Amino acid sequence: MYREEQGKVVEIYPFAWNSFGVTHIESLPFFHAYPGSRSLLLGSAGCNFDCQYCSNAHVARVNPKSVNLWHLQPEKLLTKARQSGCHNIVFAINEPTVSWPSLRALGETAREQGIEMGCMSNGYFTPRVANEMAETFSFINISLKAMNRDFYQRYIRVTDIAPVLRNIAYLAEHTHLEITTPIIQGLNDGDIPSAASFIASQDPEIPWHVFRLLPEYQMKDMLAPSIEAIEYALQEQENKLAYIYFGNFVGSEWVNTVCPDCGKVLVERINLGGCGAKSLACHLQGDCCPSCGRRLRLLGEWTSWNKGGAQIGKNSSY
Repeated sequence: MYREEQGKVVEIYPFAWNSFGVTHIESLPFFHAYPGSRSLLLGSAGCNFDCQYCSNAHVARVNPKSVNLWHLQPEKLLTKARQSGCHNIVFAINEPTVSWPSLRALGETAREQGIEMGCMSNGYFTPRVANEMAETFSFINISLKAMNRDFYQRYIRVTDIAPVLRNIAYLAEHTHLEITTPIIQGLNDGDIPSAASFIASQDPEIPWHVFRLLPEYQMKDMLAPSIEAIEYALQEQENKLAYIYFGNFVGSEWVNTVCPDCGKVLVERINLGGCGAKSLACHLQGDCCPSCGRRLRLLGEWTSWNKGGAQIGKNSSY
């Protein structure tokens, strides 16, 4: 995705997008950032990881020349977002650092026009990029794939987990952060307790999305993880974190946002498959539980899917 020109690193495919569509923000998943809103979903091609189980390998692990790329400048993308009634833009198909100059430019233009941006990332980047991400994106979801170096070396094909943990710690202090962990039974399910403890050490109110991974790519023959086994492991972690979500199976009861103090359902969602969900109803009073008054730390406010083209600023209840 990059090449050297006269001593400088430049993008080979600037402002080129392979994925471009409209989706619920919870499907990505973001559950505590602008819930209910409509997102313009973006993706490009390539990745700095080689996850052996990747479900997006058809985009992330191929030569960009072999996929369709649409060239759209920031102004055009923002026009499309408004025409589609989107409230924000989220880069979520592959790793944002492989298209970083284009995303930074898009972020600057979006900020000037009052449209928020978010992204999904694997968290494997330099401290300088971590700082730039916090400046560019109002909300970020980092994929914490395991808690040990050996897993990252064998199944992710990078040397260490340390950069990911470092960047999670930084972003937790500088932007709205959510974390996602895909579970592959027999490989990283044993890391559930240590992952929960690490997230809690940064901030126990960081939303943690756990999903039952159905491996693809080089591991497509592996068995689907047991829902019951993962549920049992997560139940033992509920005293560490305020918000644990579990999905990628139809009918999950773990996709609602529940008040940690009184147990009242604050945001109702439905999981139709996939790692995210779809919002059905919001029962918050402002940003508080209507039953006990506990404050839900939320970025922005509930926004109806049908309320199109909102000009949302960086108003937050942090």
